[in-house]
Amino acid sequence: MAILLDKDSRIAIQGITGREAAMVTKHGLDYGTKVLAGVTPGKEGEDVHGVPVYNTLRKATLLHGINTSVIYVPPAFVYDAVLEGIAAGIKLILIATENVPQIDAIKFLARARQAGVRVIGPNSVGVITPKDRVKIGAIGGDKVDRCFVPGRVGVISRSGGMTAETSWMVKKAGFGVSTAVSIGGDALVGTSIRDMLILYEQDVETDAVVTFSEPGTRLEEGAADLLVAGAFTKKLFSFIAGRFTESMPEGTVFGHAGAIISGGTGKPSQKEERLRSAGADVLERFDDLIPRLKEALK
Repeated sequence: MAILLDKDSRIAIQGITGREAAMVTKHGLDYGTKVLAGVTPGKEGEDVHGVPVYNTLRKATLLHGINTSVIYVPPAFVYDAVLEGIAAGIKLILIATENVPQIDAIKFLARARQAGVRVIGPNSVGVITPKDRVKIGAIGGDKVDRCFVPGRVGVISRSGGMTAETSWMVKKAGFGVSTAVSIGGDALVGTSIRDMLILYEQDVETDAVVTFSEPGTRLEEGAADLLVAGAFTKKLFSFIAGRFTESMPEGTVFGHAGAIISGGTGKPSQKEERLRSAGADVLERFDDLIPRLKEALK
């Protein structure tokens, strides 16, 4: 059992003929991922590393039974790409593109919820399930096993790079990853930490979860509410980066678009307190993860 991705995932890449998408396609294929089709209007008949390219996602889906789509198109075209995925019956859409207009995100996320379509991102580096050797997005690059090995610890990260770093820490502690998810660094994302914890709670192959968080948004507070309600019962380790930001002027953006403290919300100290009081193991230093994992899962 796995969440989001498994050996039955059948993947198409929208915007496959772009430089980054083509590279991601090769890395996914080399890892064992079933990248079966690509979509770039006007490029039908071409192929990318042996993957056939079509003008529409609907045709790719009809011919290859696609159930998962990865979007690598410019920000202005993400809205249409998501709606194309919804219309084609895709049930999992990952958006790698960053700097997506917020008004577009509001609209396509609402449409996706209405259609029962799960969206990961925008601004996600990807999702990986090492046991089944399947990944979408750039996660892991071409040296996947350096950080991602099979195991029973789930990883959720706002930061793309820290998805790999956190998974490497899990590996260094002597464990492995069930599924690792970069939920995206934008202020508006399709799947929250809370949403992910619900999935991990249902996964019999996940014993504990590690989250890497940043300043901004109320995603961690939503996760804390889930713990208080007793809806997540597994061990949760949480680290919130960026305490120094609380001494900076309000409204300053730190890296990701969602990493912004505004209106008295989004402070790391607030997030830490809420999670700690809800029962999460909140890490003072990121390096503390290794001994805490060893102690809790021995």
